[in-house]
Amino acid sequence: MDQSRAARRVVGLRSVAMLLVMAATGGFTAWSQAQSSHSVARQWNEVLLEAIRNDFARPTVHARNLFHSSVAMWDAWATYDPTATGWLFTEKHVADDVHAAREEAISYACYRLMRHRFLASPGGFETLPALTQLMIALGYDPTFTSQSGASPAAIGNRIAATIISFGLGDESNEWDDYQIPPGGYTPINEPLIVVEPGNPTMTHPNNWQPLTLDFFIDQSGNVIPGGTPEFLTPFWGHVVPFALLPIDEIPADSGVYFDPGPPPMHGTKTHQQYCEEFELVANLSGWCTPDDGVEWDVSPASLGNNPLGTNAGGGYSVNPVTGEPYEPQFVPRGDYVRILAEFWADGPDSETPPGHWNGIANYVTDEIAEKRLGGSGPLLDDLEWDVKLYLAINGALHDSAIVAWGLKGWYDYPRPISAIRYLAELGQCSNPALPNYHPLGMNLEPGKIELITAESAAPGERHEHLFEHIDEIAIMAWRNAPQDPETQYSGVGWILAADWVSYQRPSFVAPPFAAYVSGHSTFSRAAAEVLHRFTGSPWFPGGLGEFFCPQNNFLVFEMGPSVDVTLQWASFFDAADESGISRLYGGIHIPADDVKGRILGANIGPIAFEHAITYFGTPETPCPPDLNGDGLVNGADLSEVLAMWGSTCVDCPADLDGSGTVDGADLTIVLGSWGECG
Repeated sequence: MDQSRAARRVVGLRSVAMLLVMAATGGFTAWSQAQSSHSVARQWNEVLLEAIRNDFARPTVHARNLFHSSVAMWDAWATYDPTATGWLFTEKHVADDVHAAREEAISYACYRLMRHRFLASPGGFETLPALTQLMIALGYDPTFTSQSGASPAAIGNRIAATIISFGLGDESNEWDDYQIPPGGYTPINEPLIVVEPGNPTMTHPNNWQPLTLDFFIDQSGNVIPGGTPEFLTPFWGHVVPFALLPIDEIPADSGVYFDPGPPPMHGTKTHQQYCEEFELVANLSGWCTPDDGVEWDVSPASLGNNPLGTNAGGGYSVNPVTGEPYEPQFVPRGDYVRILAEFWADGPDSETPPGHWNGIANYVTDEIAEKRLGGSGPLLDDLEWDVKLYLAINGALHDSAIVAWGLKGWYDYPRPISAIRYLAELGQCSNPALPNYHPLGMNLEPGKIELITAESAAPGERHEHLFEHIDEIAIMAWRNAPQDPETQYSGVGWILAADWVSYQRPSFVAPPFAAYVSGHSTFSRAAAEVLHRFTGSPWFPGGLGEFFCPQNNFLVFEMGPSVDVTLQWASFFDAADESGISRLYGGIHIPADDVKGRILGANIGPIAFEHAITYFGTPETPCPPDLNGDGLVNGADLSEVLAMWGSTCVDCPADLDGSGTVDGADLTIVLGSWGECG
């Protein structure tokens, strides 16, 4: 793959394109100069996203890394604000130049925390120097490690130490590289050997099954030794959350929050739904070709505007922001579904879904006209906007990982590749009079799922190439990855159901953890809910978010798309829904996984946002030091300040320095937080 194609592929949205191109060419200094117009929080967020791309693809771990880095930023910012509250670090300090002090404290906190978290990363040889280079580019001494005193650097180092200590005891098993604790989860099914037909090792069709490949390469391109990765963090429901409450965890101490109930189960009263949903995913892979003549309008004129938990929206008659109609964009359906499967999975150089939504948040930040919390609050500078947005959105994403993986560990549900092959192994359940019948097997559907017969396998007939498999089941589906993905695409055709694979790389096939519920759907809806509330609007700026996918220069494991395609969304929720359904097109989830994840995210996001704003305190009020005009800065001025705070200052006693009196020293603390007013 050429370098420019690789760079375009891994970008979540164009707000992070500069970082990837510069990282690919070694131009970090040029990148840091180009990013200097962004806040220091944004610059550290961008470097963290690149560190995630170079690490193992672990969505839970990186949702936590993003959240904890956001805590580092927020707690450093709040240190110099009299009414804001830190999440872990609650010291209060004054500075002559508050903005500069915040930037310095944020940088030291992020630098120390990120070095700790990525010290053993497979991409550490790139990440650690990049972190140091950013410190130097910002004008800070990376060798300063003292935690003593009131300098911003020392405060930043203390913040990092506080978060690191907290993280080693938050039930994430960070100290053991996030491994399953001894005596913890053990899969009930033996691994499926993917290159062999069928699924003879699946004895429990309602449970997750490990996959064995010749070698396994995760979505960040890391080769996993042994080729049979274990379940990623099935214990994650026990990790300390941001806004989730013990009352939402039922049963108590189970690691299960907001339990939506079980997914459809094989051999139970929901057996038919089980079969139909897995068969649907098999059939959707039959859409993964640009050659079937089917075209869709993929603009917001036809797609989006879905009621929660559905795909029944039908789009928008006009752009809700501009009032103008959206321009239709007709493209081959197979190009669109293939792009979705790769774009939302983030390909072989993934920042994982939590990182992807940070990219989307940064994109929105770059496009938004005025930075006002909720769309109507005071105008915020870039730094305040970023630290508050990161705390809210990454708090929601962290809690989404806890909720989704708690349910994954609890229900232990299979991936489509396991269930589809298992059903095919049993046989067909449509007609007892036909060969290969099993009452709990797979439904036949003409043109999609068929029994191979002597007639259908005769020369010139549709199953001719399967003539050695009379009485077995065939599926019209994607034909696996081509030999040369640079110049070839596979298209679809009749394949043995026993050989079915998801629309993924042969060295990946499915993520190494249970399916129910969809992490993508949970992450995406929660993030969309936060963006809606934080910006005060459900719409992308201008009513249109876009990402361009160039012809034959976007897909990774086969050539495509066959034409230029631009992904477009009117609302944050449209993007979230597209992320959810993309996992069906990619053969990773069934509708039950997706729908329940969307509903959970719709619950998690608002809770996280409302919790985040409780830390923000009272907005700073520009004012001269001498508030009462008597020519002096003294306790009388402080009385004016406290009167201005009124009942909103429930956590701010008048005696700010603990001296036992309300005097000018307290006023100095207050005024120092205002920067130019101090």
